[in-house]
Amino acid sequence: MSALDARVRDLDAAIALGQALVRNLELVMLGSENALLAAATAALSGGHLLIEDVPGVGKTVLARALATSLGAELSRVQGHPDLLPSDITGVSVFMPDTAQWDFRPGPVFAHVVLVDELNRTPPRTQSALLETMEERQVTIDGESWPLPQPHMVIATQNPRSQRGTFPLVESQLDRFAIATPIGYPDAAHEARLALHAGGTYALADLLPVCTPEVWRSAQEATEAVPVHQSVAEYAVAICRATRSAPGVLVGASPRAAIWLIRSAQAHAVLASRSFVVPDDVKAVAVACLSHRLLTVDGDDSIGQSASVVRGILETTPSPRP
Repeated sequence: MSALDARVRDLDAAIALGQALVRNLELVMLGSENALLAAATAALSGGHLLIEDVPGVGKTVLARALATSLGAELSRVQGHPDLLPSDITGVSVFMPDTAQWDFRPGPVFAHVVLVDELNRTPPRTQSALLETMEERQVTIDGESWPLPQPHMVIATQNPRSQRGTFPLVESQLDRFAIATPIGYPDAAHEARLALHAGGTYALADLLPVCTPEVWRSAQEATEAVPVHQSVAEYAVAICRATRSAPGVLVGASPRAAIWLIRSAQAHAVLASRSFVVPDDVKAVAVACLSHRLLTVDGDDSIGQSASVVRGILETTPSPRP
Protein backbone atom coordinates (compact mmCIF):
# COMPACT_ATOMS: atom_id res chain seq x y z
CA MET A 1 0.00 0.00 0.00
CA SER A 2 1.38 3.41 -0.96
CA ALA A 3 1.75 6.28 1.48
CA LEU A 4 -1.10 8.09 -0.29
CA ASP A 5 -3.39 5.06 0.01
CA ALA A 6 -2.56 4.77 3.70
CA ARG A 7 -3.31 8.46 4.27
CA VAL A 8 -6.65 8.18 2.48
CA ARG A 9 -7.53 5.11 4.51
CA ASP A 10 -6.61 6.84 7.77
CA LEU A 11 -8.62 9.93 6.80
CA ASP A 12 -11.64 7.81 5.88
CA ALA A 13 -11.39 6.17 9.31
CA ALA A 14 -11.22 9.59 10.98
CA ILE A 15 -14.29 10.78 9.04
CA ALA A 16 -16.18 7.64 10.04
CA LEU A 17 -15.19 8.12 13.67
CA GLY A 18 -16.29 11.77 13.62
CA GLN A 19 -19.70 10.84 12.27
CA ALA A 20 -20.11 8.03 14.80
CA LEU A 21 -19.04 10.31 17.62
CA VAL A 22 -21.61 12.97 16.72
CA ARG A 23 -24.38 10.36 16.43
CA ASN A 24 -23.47 8.96 19.82
CA LEU A 25 -23.48 12.36 21.51
CA GLU A 26 -26.87 13.14 19.98
CA LEU A 27 -28.33 10.26 21.99
CA VAL A 28 -27.47 12.15 25.17
CA MET A 29 -27.38 15.86 24.30
CA LEU A 30 -30.87 16.57 22.99
CA GLY A 31 -31.10 19.82 21.02
CA SER A 32 -27.50 20.90 21.69
CA GLU A 33 -26.03 20.58 18.22
CA ASN A 34 -23.48 23.39 18.52
CA ALA A 35 -22.12 22.09 21.82
CA LEU A 36 -21.73 18.49 20.67
CA LEU A 37 -20.08 19.60 17.41
CA ALA A 38 -17.66 21.69 19.49
CA ALA A 39 -16.91 18.64 21.64
CA ALA A 40 -16.29 16.46 18.60
CA THR A 41 -14.07 19.15 17.07
CA ALA A 42 -11.95 19.33 20.20
CA ALA A 43 -11.63 15.54 20.37
CA LEU A 44 -10.47 15.21 16.75
CA SER A 45 -8.13 18.20 16.86
CA GLY A 46 -6.36 16.96 20.00
CA GLY A 47 -7.32 20.07 21.95
CA HIS A 48 -8.89 20.73 25.32
CA LEU A 49 -12.52 21.74 25.81
CA LEU A 50 -14.07 24.40 28.08
CA ILE A 51 -17.83 24.36 28.66
CA GLU A 52 -19.35 27.45 30.27
CA ASP A 53 -23.00 27.79 31.17
CA VAL A 54 -25.44 28.02 34.05
CA PRO A 55 -25.92 24.98 36.31
CA GLY A 56 -28.24 22.21 35.19
CA VAL A 57 -27.95 22.41 31.40
CA GLY A 58 -25.77 19.32 30.95
CA LYS A 59 -22.13 20.45 31.09
CA THR A 60 -20.97 17.42 33.06
CA VAL A 61 -23.24 15.10 31.09
CA LEU A 62 -21.62 16.19 27.82
CA ALA A 63 -18.14 15.60 29.22
CA ARG A 64 -19.04 12.14 30.47
CA ALA A 65 -20.77 11.26 27.21
CA LEU A 66 -17.70 12.29 25.22
CA ALA A 67 -15.34 10.21 27.36
CA THR A 68 -17.62 7.18 27.16
CA SER A 69 -17.98 7.54 23.39
CA LEU A 70 -14.19 7.64 22.97
CA GLY A 71 -13.76 4.49 25.05
CA ALA A 72 -11.37 6.46 27.22
CA GLU A 73 -10.52 6.28 30.89
CA LEU A 74 -12.26 9.18 32.65
CA SER A 75 -11.19 10.79 35.90
CA ARG A 76 -13.23 13.49 37.57
CA VAL A 77 -12.14 16.37 39.77
CA GLN A 78 -14.74 18.47 41.56
CA GLY A 79 -13.64 22.08 41.81
CA HIS A 80 -13.94 23.81 45.18
CA PRO A 81 -12.00 26.56 47.02
CA ASP A 82 -10.04 24.11 49.21
CA LEU A 83 -8.74 22.00 46.29
CA LEU A 84 -4.93 21.84 46.24
CA PRO A 85 -2.68 21.51 43.17
CA SER A 86 -1.50 18.11 44.43
CA ASP A 87 -5.14 16.94 44.48
CA ILE A 88 -4.96 17.17 40.68
CA THR A 89 -1.38 16.27 39.76
CA GLY A 90 -0.48 13.81 42.52
CA VAL A 91 1.99 13.85 45.37
CA SER A 92 5.24 12.23 46.50
CA VAL A 93 4.87 10.17 49.68
CA PHE A 94 7.79 9.14 51.88
CA MET A 95 7.87 5.36 52.42
CA PRO A 96 9.59 4.53 55.74
CA ASP A 97 10.22 0.88 54.83
CA THR A 98 12.26 1.83 51.74
CA ALA A 99 13.39 5.29 52.90
CA GLN A 100 12.37 6.60 49.47
CA TRP A 101 9.77 8.93 48.05
CA ASP A 102 6.99 7.20 46.13
CA PHE A 103 5.00 9.20 43.57
CA ARG A 104 1.23 8.72 43.78
CA PRO A 105 -0.35 9.89 40.47
CA GLY A 106 -3.32 12.21 40.71
CA PRO A 107 -6.53 12.15 38.65
CA VAL A 108 -4.84 14.04 35.80
CA PHE A 109 -3.24 10.74 34.76
CA ALA A 110 -6.12 9.63 32.55
CA HIS A 111 -7.04 9.91 28.89
CA VAL A 112 -9.92 12.27 29.66
CA VAL A 113 -9.88 14.50 32.74
CA LEU A 114 -13.10 16.22 33.72
CA VAL A 115 -12.57 19.23 36.00
CA ASP A 116 -16.07 20.16 37.05
CA GLU A 117 -16.57 23.83 37.98
CA LEU A 118 -12.94 24.74 37.39
CA ASN A 119 -13.55 28.37 38.25
CA ARG A 120 -14.55 27.42 41.79
CA THR A 121 -10.89 26.62 42.43
CA PRO A 122 -8.38 29.38 43.31
CA PRO A 123 -5.68 30.44 40.80
CA ARG A 124 -2.91 28.42 42.51
CA THR A 125 -4.93 25.25 41.96
CA GLN A 126 -5.82 26.21 38.40
CA SER A 127 -2.09 26.51 37.71
CA ALA A 128 -1.70 22.77 38.30
CA LEU A 129 -3.22 22.26 34.85
CA LEU A 130 -0.95 24.64 32.93
CA GLU A 131 1.88 22.16 32.38
CA THR A 132 -0.40 19.18 31.85
CA MET A 133 -2.50 20.90 29.18
CA GLU A 134 0.42 22.30 27.20
CA GLU A 135 3.20 19.73 27.65
CA ARG A 136 1.19 16.60 28.47
CA GLN A 137 3.33 15.90 31.52
CA VAL A 138 3.51 16.57 35.25
CA THR A 139 6.66 17.68 37.07
CA ILE A 140 6.85 16.82 40.76
CA ASP A 141 9.99 17.34 42.86
CA GLY A 142 12.09 17.91 39.77
CA GLU A 143 11.00 14.73 37.98
CA SER A 144 8.66 14.76 34.96
CA TRP A 145 5.98 12.13 34.44
CA PRO A 146 4.33 11.74 31.00
CA LEU A 147 0.55 11.61 30.79
CA PRO A 148 -1.40 8.92 28.90
CA GLN A 149 -1.91 9.63 25.21
CA PRO A 150 -4.23 10.83 23.89
CA HIS A 151 -4.92 13.26 26.71
CA MET A 152 -7.81 15.69 26.92
CA VAL A 153 -8.96 18.07 29.65
CA ILE A 154 -12.64 18.94 29.71
CA ALA A 155 -13.41 21.72 32.16
CA THR A 156 -16.76 23.21 33.05
CA GLN A 157 -17.32 26.59 34.60
CA ASN A 158 -20.27 28.58 35.82
CA PRO A 159 -20.70 32.23 34.75
CA ARG A 160 -18.39 34.55 36.64
CA SER A 161 -21.33 36.48 38.03
CA GLN A 162 -22.35 33.51 40.17
CA ARG A 163 -21.25 33.29 43.79
CA GLY A 164 -18.06 31.53 44.81
CA THR A 165 -16.20 31.70 41.49
CA PHE A 166 -12.66 32.78 40.60
CA PRO A 167 -11.79 34.14 37.15
CA LEU A 168 -9.68 31.83 35.01
CA VAL A 169 -6.30 33.41 34.29
CA GLU A 170 -5.47 34.28 30.69
CA SER A 171 -2.80 31.59 30.36
CA GLN A 172 -5.33 29.01 31.48
CA LEU A 173 -7.98 30.13 29.01
CA ASP A 174 -5.46 30.20 26.16
CA ARG A 175 -4.77 26.48 26.63
CA PHE A 176 -8.34 25.52 25.74
CA ALA A 177 -8.68 24.90 22.02
CA ILE A 178 -12.46 25.20 22.06
CA ALA A 179 -14.92 26.88 24.42
CA THR A 180 -18.65 26.53 24.10
CA PRO A 181 -21.90 27.17 25.95
CA ILE A 182 -24.71 24.62 25.86
CA GLY A 183 -27.79 26.76 26.23
CA TYR A 184 -31.30 25.81 27.20
CA PRO A 185 -33.04 23.14 25.11
CA ASP A 186 -36.21 24.04 23.25
CA ALA A 187 -39.56 23.10 24.78
CA ALA A 188 -39.89 19.80 22.91
CA HIS A 189 -36.43 18.56 23.90
CA GLU A 190 -36.85 19.77 27.48
CA ALA A 191 -40.09 17.79 27.73
CA ARG A 192 -38.27 14.67 26.49
CA LEU A 193 -35.56 15.21 29.10
CA ALA A 194 -38.22 15.56 31.78
CA LEU A 195 -39.58 12.17 30.67
CA HIS A 196 -36.16 10.53 31.13
CA ALA A 197 -35.09 10.55 27.48
CA GLY A 198 -31.48 11.50 26.84
CA GLY A 199 -29.35 13.27 29.44
CA THR A 200 -28.09 11.25 32.39
CA TYR A 201 -30.65 8.54 31.64
CA ALA A 202 -29.00 7.79 28.29
CA LEU A 203 -25.48 7.64 29.74
CA ALA A 204 -26.00 4.24 31.33
CA ASP A 205 -26.66 2.63 27.95
CA LEU A 206 -24.12 4.64 25.94
CA LEU A 207 -21.49 2.50 24.20
CA PRO A 208 -18.01 3.51 22.98
CA VAL A 209 -17.50 4.10 19.27
CA CYS A 210 -13.72 3.60 19.37
CA THR A 211 -10.71 2.88 21.58
CA PRO A 212 -8.06 5.39 22.72
CA GLU A 213 -5.71 3.96 20.08
CA VAL A 214 -8.24 4.55 17.29
CA TRP A 215 -8.95 8.00 18.71
CA ARG A 216 -5.23 8.82 18.58
CA SER A 217 -4.98 7.63 14.98
CA ALA A 218 -7.93 9.83 14.05
CA GLN A 219 -6.21 12.83 15.64
CA GLU A 220 -3.07 12.16 13.58
CA ALA A 221 -5.10 11.83 10.38
CA THR A 222 -6.96 15.06 11.18
CA GLU A 223 -3.72 16.96 11.75
CA ALA A 224 -2.53 15.77 8.31
CA VAL A 225 -5.53 17.23 6.45
CA PRO A 226 -4.06 19.66 3.87
CA VAL A 227 -4.39 23.40 4.53
CA HIS A 228 -3.67 25.73 1.62
CA GLN A 229 -1.31 28.62 2.34
CA SER A 230 -4.07 31.15 1.59
CA VAL A 231 -6.39 29.51 4.14
CA ALA A 232 -3.64 29.54 6.78
CA GLU A 233 -2.99 33.22 6.05
CA TYR A 234 -6.73 33.88 6.37
CA ALA A 235 -6.80 32.24 9.81
CA VAL A 236 -3.77 34.24 10.91
CA ALA A 237 -5.35 37.46 9.62
CA ILE A 238 -8.42 36.85 11.78
CA CYS A 239 -6.26 36.30 14.86
CA ARG A 240 -4.15 39.38 14.17
CA ALA A 241 -7.28 41.49 13.72
CA THR A 242 -8.39 40.67 17.27
CA ARG A 243 -5.26 42.38 18.63
CA SER A 244 -6.30 45.77 17.30
CA ALA A 245 -10.08 45.41 17.61
CA PRO A 246 -11.84 48.20 19.55
CA GLY A 247 -12.43 47.31 23.18
CA VAL A 248 -9.94 44.43 23.18
CA LEU A 249 -6.93 44.71 25.52
CA VAL A 250 -5.34 41.37 24.63
CA GLY A 251 -6.12 39.60 21.39
CA ALA A 252 -5.58 36.06 20.16
CA SER A 253 -2.09 34.63 20.59
CA PRO A 254 -0.01 32.71 18.02
CA ARG A 255 -1.10 29.59 19.90
CA ALA A 256 -4.68 30.59 19.10
CA ALA A 257 -3.83 30.73 15.39
CA ILE A 258 -2.40 27.22 15.57
CA TRP A 259 -5.53 25.86 17.23
CA LEU A 260 -7.78 27.78 14.88
CA ILE A 261 -6.22 25.92 11.97
CA ARG A 262 -6.25 22.57 13.76
CA SER A 263 -9.89 23.08 14.72
CA ALA A 264 -10.68 23.94 11.10
CA GLN A 265 -9.03 20.66 10.06
CA ALA A 266 -11.29 18.82 12.51
CA HIS A 267 -14.32 20.66 11.17
CA ALA A 268 -13.38 19.57 7.65
CA VAL A 269 -13.22 15.95 8.83
CA LEU A 270 -16.64 16.28 10.46
CA ALA A 271 -17.90 17.65 7.14
CA SER A 272 -16.45 14.55 5.37
CA ARG A 273 -13.93 16.64 3.45
CA SER A 274 -10.26 15.86 2.79
CA PHE A 275 -9.12 19.51 2.73
CA VAL A 276 -9.77 22.73 4.62
CA VAL A 277 -11.76 25.62 3.13
CA PRO A 278 -12.29 29.14 4.53
CA ASP A 279 -15.77 28.18 5.72
CA ASP A 280 -14.16 25.67 8.10
CA VAL A 281 -12.17 28.52 9.67
CA LYS A 282 -15.31 30.66 9.92
CA ALA A 283 -17.29 27.81 11.48
CA VAL A 284 -14.87 27.34 14.40
CA ALA A 285 -13.56 30.90 14.85
CA VAL A 286 -16.03 31.99 17.54
CA ALA A 287 -15.59 28.82 19.62
CA CYS A 288 -11.82 28.90 19.18
CA LEU A 289 -11.11 32.59 19.80
CA SER A 290 -13.81 34.24 21.93
CA HIS A 291 -12.64 32.90 25.28
CA ARG A 292 -9.06 34.06 24.61
CA LEU A 293 -9.85 37.76 24.26
CA LEU A 294 -9.43 40.14 27.19
CA THR A 295 -11.83 43.02 26.77
CA VAL A 296 -11.93 46.45 28.40
CA ASP A 297 -14.73 45.50 30.77
CA GLY A 298 -12.70 42.53 32.03
CA ASP A 299 -15.62 40.11 31.83
CA ASP A 300 -14.27 36.60 31.25
CA SER A 301 -17.50 35.14 29.90
CA ILE A 302 -16.84 33.29 26.65
CA GLY A 303 -19.94 34.90 25.19
CA GLN A 304 -18.74 38.45 25.83
CA SER A 305 -16.19 38.56 22.98
CA ALA A 306 -18.19 36.57 20.43
CA SER A 307 -19.52 39.73 18.78
CA VAL A 308 -15.96 40.97 18.31
CA VAL A 309 -14.97 37.78 16.51
CA ARG A 310 -18.12 37.81 14.38
CA GLY A 311 -17.43 41.39 13.37
CA ILE A 312 -13.90 40.47 12.33
CA LEU A 313 -15.23 37.57 10.26
CA GLU A 314 -17.51 39.97 8.42
CA THR A 315 -14.72 42.42 7.59
CA THR A 316 -11.84 40.04 6.84
CA PRO A 317 -11.90 39.00 3.19
CA SER A 318 -11.89 35.26 2.49
CA PRO A 319 -9.32 33.85 0.07
CA ARG A 320 -10.65 33.16 -3.38
CA PRO A 321 -10.88 29.52 -4.52
